[in-house]
Parts: sequence; structure tokens; C-alpha cells
Amino acid sequence: MGSRTGEERAKTVSCGHLGEWSAISCDAGGTMTDMFVMDENGNFILGKASTTPYDESIGYWNALVDAFESAKIDFERDAERILPGVAFAIYSGTSMLNALITRTGKKTGLIVTKGFRYTVLHQEGTEVHASYGYQDKFHKVAHIHPRPIIPLRYTKEVTERIDVFGKEVIPLYEHEARKAVEELLDEGVEGIGIVFIYSYLNPSHEMRCAEIAREVMRHKGKEVPLYLSSELIPIMREFPRMNAVALQGYAAEPVRSSLSKIEERLNNRGYKYPLQTVLADGTVANIRYKPLFRAAFSGPVGGLLGARYLSKVMNMPNIVCTDLGGTTFDVGLIMGNEPAILREVEVGRTLLNVPTLVMDSVGAGTGMYVRINPESKRIELGPESAGAHPGPVSYNMGNEIPTVMDCALICGIINPDYYLGGKLKLHKDLAFKAIKEKCADILGVDPYDLAEGVLELLSIRMKEHIRTVLAVRGYSPSDYHLIAYGGAGPMFVSRFTEGLPFKGVFTVPFAAVFSAFGLAATDFAHRYQRSAYLSIPPDATEELKVSVGAVINQVWQDLEDIALRDMKEEGLPVENVTFRQVAYIRYTGQLEDVETISPVSRIETGKDMDALLLAFEEEYGRRYAYGARLPELGYQIFELGLLAVLPRKKPVIRRFELKGKNPPREAFKGERKVYMRGAWRSARIYELDVLEPGNEVRGLAILEAPATTLFVPEGKKVRVDEYKRYWLEEV
Repeated sequence: MGSRTGEERAKTVSCGHLGEWSAISCDAGGTMTDMFVMDENGNFILGKASTTPYDESIGYWNALVDAFESAKIDFERDAERILPGVAFAIYSGTSMLNALITRTGKKTGLIVTKGFRYTVLHQEGTEVHASYGYQDKFHKVAHIHPRPIIPLRYTKEVTERIDVFGKEVIPLYEHEARKAVEELLDEGVEGIGIVFIYSYLNPSHEMRCAEIAREVMRHKGKEVPLYLSSELIPIMREFPRMNAVALQGYAAEPVRSSLSKIEERLNNRGYKYPLQTVLADGTVANIRYKPLFRAAFSGPVGGLLGARYLSKVMNMPNIVCTDLGGTTFDVGLIMGNEPAILREVEVGRTLLNVPTLVMDSVGAGTGMYVRINPESKRIELGPESAGAHPGPVSYNMGNEIPTVMDCALICGIINPDYYLGGKLKLHKDLAFKAIKEKCADILGVDPYDLAEGVLELLSIRMKEHIRTVLAVRGYSPSDYHLIAYGGAGPMFVSRFTEGLPFKGVFTVPFAAVFSAFGLAATDFAHRYQRSAYLSIPPDATEELKVSVGAVINQVWQDLEDIALRDMKEEGLPVENVTFRQVAYIRYTGQLEDVETISPVSRIETGKDMDALLLAFEEEYGRRYAYGARLPELGYQIFELGLLAVLPRKKPVIRRFELKGKNPPREAFKGERKVYMRGAWRSARIYELDVLEPGNEVRGLAILEAPATTLFVPEGKKVRVDEYKRYWLEEV
């Protein structure tokens, strides 16, 4: 049951003859760092290593070495030969998000308009009950304000005022600005944010305050970075804007330092370009991108981008995306070949004005601790996870609290000698001992029965989460395919989809690094936004439509100029850039707007405006319900945007000739006892990567790969199709 040779693995995964290496994409989760390396022909190899939060460049490099090892290449020796030919390296991680959740970021100060100092404490109503359960949201007595990113002590006021029209009504009191900067520097802050009211309409006061701050810093001989809201996020919604600026100094800048270490390591071995990172809305920027806070929630985004690519290549417009790793279970939707996007996002009980691809998460992962509540004597899963360090008990790295993964191990589902292709030996005896002593003996039950019960509990939590994600949007599983990915997704997919009537349920051979695959499967893109105040009544005349269109055109032109400037500075071929003009539209009086891709690049006539509004009507009806449309209210546009897109070469998903139903002889690895429904049963073991298109495997069976395990229960079968998708079906 040992690992196959690197040559065999490379031949299976890459699906073709390997050429020169052109792209490297990496997704670093809380437990594992996944690597996806693509060549000039779209073929690819995969790698995986433990995440190293103390220095992410170590986990990154280890995963890169592992990927090339699968192709029988010594990367440590040959890096100087390989990296100069790589045109694109992208990284996505969770360190910024972790800093926000654990409140372990840099000490950051804030200068605000006089009278708004307590905004950081007042917050918004929705933030007070953010992350609460459905019932608790209705009981105000239970609502507790979350701790602000920046304490009140480090928030200073300065007299000034720009009005709603962008005109100065109170000049900046420069002596107050100097005093505020001096006090913050004396407090030892490591960065200063400046957020003035309506600065997105007129940034002059913020810019002058920044000049004063630099003068003060020169005088005191101390320099810290400055973060201006008019530069980072020039849009309305004051409180989320303030949070975004705070996040930039608190968590984004430390992460920039960490990303710089990865870039430096690559550059030292021959890589010629800046390291890229994916933003929460699915666009891409290099690590010098000013508003780096937009990358805070990019962790699960890669999987959605990968599913979007598959949906278009394989003609599956609606997909439920399920990502199961060591800490969370993330569920997202691809609808009409595109993921949904949120204008504002809440995470760590903090509301931020960061456009984000919609991915609903719940605490459920194979690294979650398993405990017995001393009062109720019931099994509790999490909420903490063992992560990569110290990891599950079976890692033998110091943890003594059993995890979900330990339960799957003692039940025979995971092969202890083939974890990460055999690189990490799992200690089944230690896992059994911990489950028995910490859990089973307390309840007086058999350890194997308890372990199987844990797997069922986790599966029920995941199944209900899928139901909820679909039900709250009014959708049915029967309209969707479901893809399971993440290191543990294929292992649990048969359990959490049981009884849900999806069109089809499948996974892919690179499921364990699917998010990294998604990063390689997206175009290079930047998103830009700017606030506007525009109204279009239902009976608008041709003249009014054209005049409103002229304002929209000017904003779009300004954003296009900024996009071209930015991309030139990044050394990109701007002659290949295409633009997608965006308007954020709502019915008059509604609180939420809808991102609408304009069908026209400029609004020159009333018909052009009608085309834009019709696109909004279609998107509104698709998202909510066609019967909910209210054109008789008229329309409001409070924000305009732009997507600047530069196409990139993407992984090739090849179509293969179907072979027979019987797997090749070399795919069969023997049998293993698996604990199911209170008894030990014999499961056939197959090497997942060796299965060929057209093959079928009936349960009870386990399909193993170096980085994942696909479990097939009795009554089910796995069918490999012409694209090497693995479909879980009824026998």
C-alpha cells in the first residue's frame, strides 16, 4: 500500500507530456499548503505540505518541492533552471483572516472627523449580532458589541468637514492634526489610518492631514505607514470604510511582509516577476497592491474560481461547491456559470466593505477536536481545530485531544501508511488510545462506535449546512450538480449528500488542491469602484437618461485610466486588457444593490440606458425572484465599478476515450477492514489516479490518492467519465 513512484503520479495527474513550467499557484489553509504547478501546454502537477504559520515561506517552498518530486524533478537542485521560465506565481492564504479573528495584528492608530471618534464603538446594528445564531439575533439582551479592531485609545479626532456635495464647509484644523499624530506616535502605533467624512468625494483634507503627519514624523525621527481611506476605498458607507482602513494597517501590512518573504525566496532562485495574490472578489493583484485588505477573505475563493472554470468548460451552469478541510466546511454556489458576490462581508464579527464571492462557512473539519461535555455527557465537535501544528493525535506531535481525523483513521477509512503519499506516518494506536480514554470510556461505549458516531455527527452538520445555503435562497438541490473538494471532501461526500436530490455528485482527481487549481484557472483582473448619486425615475425622458449616462461614462473612463496606469506599473501587456463596466443598481428606496455587468461600454442614448436597466432586472430576478421585480419604483445607482481583465493561459481539462467498466489490474491494491454500522466489513482498495475513464467501482470501496481519500459506501458506485470526473451514483 505504499506510494507509487513519482513518474507514475506525474503521468496520471498531468494528463499529457510535460513542457516548460509557466505558472505556480498556491493555497495555504490553516492545516495544509496546496501547490498547483502548470506547464506551457496546460498540463499540471500537484504538491502538498503542512502549513507553517510562523513563516509561510517554509510551507510554500516545501509544497513546491513536493509538487516537483511527483514529476521526478529535484526542485531544490533545479530551481534556477525552472523559475526563470515561470510567468506567473500566485498565492492565497488565511493569515490575514486569522489575525483579524484572533485580534493579533499590528498596533494601528486612527484619525477621524471630529464627532466620529466613537463610531468604532457604536458600530452598525448588524455587526452587534454578527455570527450569532438565528434565534439569538432576536434577543437584544444577548447582543454584545465585538471588540473593535482599533481601540478607542488609539482613535483621535480632528475638526474638518466636507459636505455631501464634496465641498469644504469647515477647513482642516491643522494644529489638531499635528497633535493627533504626535499623540499616536507617542503611543507607539505602527501605522496610522485617516478616515474623514465624504473624503471619497473630495480627498483634499485627508491628503493634507497625511502631509502634516509626514512633517511630524520627520521632526520626531519616526516613520510609520499612512493609510488614507480616499486612496484605499473611495466609496460610501462610513463605518465599513473605517473598518477597512483599520484592517489595512492591522492585518494587511503584516501579511504583506510575509508575502514579501515568499517573493524574495522565489526571486533569489530566478523568478522574474512580482508575487500575485487573489482578492476576495476573485480578481488578482500583486502583493504591492495598495488596498491589500481586499485579500483578507481570499482563502475559499480559489475553489469557487475553479468550479466556475469547470462549469464553463463542461457545460454545468449550476454547481454547489463544497470545500472540506481541517477547520471549516465551505459551501458556495455557481449560478449561470458565475459565483454570487457580496458587497459587504462580515467575518470575525467585523463588517467590512470588501466585495466578496459568496462562500458560507460552518465549523466542520477533520482537524476539529472531539470532546465530551462534562455536564451533558454529549459529544462536542470543535469549535477549535488542531491545525497543522500540533495536528491530530495520530501525527504524534504533542496533541492528546482526539480529532475527527483520528476517528476516521481508527475506523479504517484512512490508510496510515499512505497519508501525503506515505511521507507522514500516522499512529493509529495513539489515535485509538486518545479516543478511548478521552471520550469512549467517559460514556461507557465502544471506541469504534463512538468514532463512527463522530463521523455521522459531522456529516449531519454538513448536510444541514448545504440545505440551509440552498433553502434561504429559494433553490432546490435538483437544479444543481455538487462538487466535493478539499483534502477531506471526497472522504465525506457520500455521507453529507445522502438523501439530497442533486443532479449529480462528483469530485476530481486533484480535489485536494482544487482551490490552488482555481487560482490558476482565472484571468488576471483588477476591480475598481467609485461612489455616485444617480436616480432614474420610471418615466425618465430620453434627455434625462442621456444626462445620467454622461456622468456614468465619465466615471467609467476615469476608472479605465486608473486601471491602465496600474497595469502598466505592474509591467503587464495593457494592449490585451479588456474592460467590463459595472453598475451597482437598486430599486428606489431599497437598501441593497445588485452588481450588474453593463451590456454596453458607454451610455450614449436612452436605449443604452434601457439595456443597462434590463440587465439589472434580469440579474435581480435571477437572484431573488422574477415576481419580486419593481420597475415602477425607478432606479438608484450609488456606485459604479470596472473590471479590467487580462486573459491568461489556463489548465487544460482534456477529454479522454472511454475504456471498459473494469478498472485495470494495477489499480487494485487489496482489501482493508472498515468499521461500518457497528461491524467490521471488508472494503476493496484502489489507487484513485490509476483508474481510467469508463471504469466503475462499487462499494464498499476506498479510492486512495496521496492527498485524498474517496470513500464509496455499500449501495453506491463511482463512475469515471471522459473528463476524469469521479461521479458518485446509486448502484
